[in-house]
Amino acid sequence: MEKEKNIKIISSNLLSDNWGELRKVKYDFKLNDGTWQQQEREVYDRGNGAVILLYNKEKGTVILTRQLRIPTWFNGNEDGMMIEACAGVLDENDPEECIKRETQEETGYKITEVKKIMEVYMSPGSVTEIIYFFTGAYADDMKISEGGGVEGEYENIEVLEIPFTQALQMVESGEIKDAKTIMLLQYAKINDLV
Repeated sequence: MEKEKNIKIISSNLLSDNWGELRKVKYDFKLNDGTWQQQEREVYDRGNGAVILLYNKEKGTVILTRQLRIPTWFNGNEDGMMIEACAGVLDENDPEECIKRETQEETGYKITEVKKIMEVYMSPGSVTEIIYFFTGAYADDMKISEGGGVEGEYENIEVLEIPFTQALQMVESGEIKDAKTIMLLQYAKINDLV
């Protein structure tokens, strides 16, 4: 049985094509009562991403990163720095391949086994992005470089090894405000990963 169409695109105009595509979209939307309503929204497509919580159960620690996130500075984050789980944009890569590569580039840890735990639209009102969430155990002998990001991408990433209990307290205190990181820390707590 073919799904009834409830969206008809009237126009889709490109507003910006820099890091991602920002479009102004006009469309008709079929309401529950069967009538149609015209709506207009801006839609930002920056691709999909992947994120991972690296954890060490024996040490009771997690690996997080700290880096500049300029949009947060525009909305009250005084220094623009964010503490978050290792993450990256997929480009054309498989989510698992992407997160293994990003882990090595950002944190310096070479991991071979990851577990996908969920797929999430992080801001579905305006952003097309799906983020693939992973967890992965790490050990000290997996550290093969200092990390910090890819040279030439100017990421300037600081790698942090933090006791898991402290990371949870940092969420409560507001030191960690990144949604994907909070979700991963809560997942780890609920599932007794650390």
